[in-house]
Amino acid sequence: MRSPLPRLGSLRPPAPAAHGVRESLLILSDVHLGSDLNAHARATDVDRSSPLDRDLVELLRHYRAEKPARAGEARRERWRLVVAGDFIDFIGMSIPADGARLETPPDEEELEHGLGSASDHARLKLAHVARRHGRIFDALGELLADGHAITFVLGNHDSELQWADVQHELRDLLRARAEAAGATDDVDARIELSPWFYYVDGVAYVEHGHQYDTMCATERLLAPQSPADPRRLMRGFTDVLLRYVVRPTRGLSEHGHERMTLVDYVTFAARLGLGGMLSLGARFIRAIAALLRLRRLHLGDAARSLCALHDRRVEALATATRVGLDRLRALAALQAPPITRTVGGILGSLMVDSLFLHAAGALCTLLVLALIVWHPWHAAWALTLLPLACSWVALQGRFARARTIDPAAALAERAHHLARLFPTAFVVMGHTHAPMTRPLADTAATYVNLGSWAEEAAGSESTTPPHEPARTHLVIHRGADGPVAELRAWDPSRGAPRRYEGLLTRGGGARSETPRPAPRRRTIAAAARA
Repeated sequence: MRSPLPRLGSLRPPAPAAHGVRESLLILSDVHLGSDLNAHARATDVDRSSPLDRDLVELLRHYRAEKPARAGEARRERWRLVVAGDFIDFIGMSIPADGARLETPPDEEELEHGLGSASDHARLKLAHVARRHGRIFDALGELLADGHAITFVLGNHDSELQWADVQHELRDLLRARAEAAGATDDVDARIELSPWFYYVDGVAYVEHGHQYDTMCATERLLAPQSPADPRRLMRGFTDVLLRYVVRPTRGLSEHGHERMTLVDYVTFAARLGLGGMLSLGARFIRAIAALLRLRRLHLGDAARSLCALHDRRVEALATATRVGLDRLRALAALQAPPITRTVGGILGSLMVDSLFLHAAGALCTLLVLALIVWHPWHAAWALTLLPLACSWVALQGRFARARTIDPAAALAERAHHLARLFPTAFVVMGHTHAPMTRPLADTAATYVNLGSWAEEAAGSESTTPPHEPARTHLVIHRGADGPVAELRAWDPSRGAPRRYEGLLTRGGGARSETPRPAPRRRTIAAAARA
């Protein structure tokens, strides 16, 4: 008898703080635990460094010891840690299914590239991450044991946390560590998971931000199952490129592709040698085929049924959170359509259009040159080179404009709309890995991007230089005149946070509005967009 399909997690509203307790917010994003669990790793690949885990543990323990500012003796204060997406890198890790007892048998692709997105596969991935990064989970347990709260907002790399069984597994892990640290109350009441956003009226609106990036957006955020197999999640552009191309290719990194051109990729392929170049080409062809199959999954009755499920869950969330159905529908309308919806979008994102244009341009040029040499009307054929060159340049420009390399501008633009939909002092997102603050014109809000706690150390054959995370986080206190926030970075040399940006106030003012230069990191969502 076939086992029942795995359930999505419930859409519970955030649990209110206990009577007399007021919360300050500690917000960070893009930790990407498990991103270096790669069965395809080569000797030149470098693991996520242990100092980065140590710094995150020290940050959590620092704020555990530094109690939030008191607003009055009658109130108790606690921290709410809000992780704004991509805490665990489910799609970035590659773990073989060898010997694992799984209710969902791995398909052919999963046998080759590692466990997939089914609920039982994700639980096994989570167990690997908890073992590898045990110190971080211990620090989270200590935070809970001291009476603080944690909210996980889901991103595109950890959407597997929508499965109810995976949520239970995460709660069990954190509860066990909290009890080991001395917790005596109901820890579960202080652990929340949100598939979409976290919102405190007048204080902060927080979401990951990937829904405004066409390369990473999910069409049905609250019903992400695959129409072909509802035991698994619908894959996206990022997932396919990571699994099919990046992980199996020595030296191909996940970040920095916004600075690369077609020539850079050809040069990289040439460094792999003839065999490596042919293997890379074959992997790209297979990835294109997988992406085109995804495009077909957006159509049909199964997809329409999941759209109906998504709509019902939006209605349920509107009721549970009392946000209002019209407002949630307006929020959903701001989201970008996935690039996998169109054939042109897929081929353009992978630069196939540019590749064919280069090949066609070279062929036409050779043909015209041959006609100039061998045909009696030399001058007439020579005149055709100018319109051909102009057409080639115009098409290249059109293809380049169609490829959106960096979603940072899209996230900042959407922040204006979010500030109008949700009355708040701060609109907070992650996803781009580039920390910044920006007052939002015509609103009383400030947009904050959280930066990241993820790194990628590149080997000698890597396409890009190593990425050093900014280790940034946002602290929001409720002052007498309204919320006050500060974007901070953890300073390993001092063992304490330092100010990264100026003090931010409700009116959108900031003592420093220009962010310091930060290392830029883009996931493979940008791999084909250079």
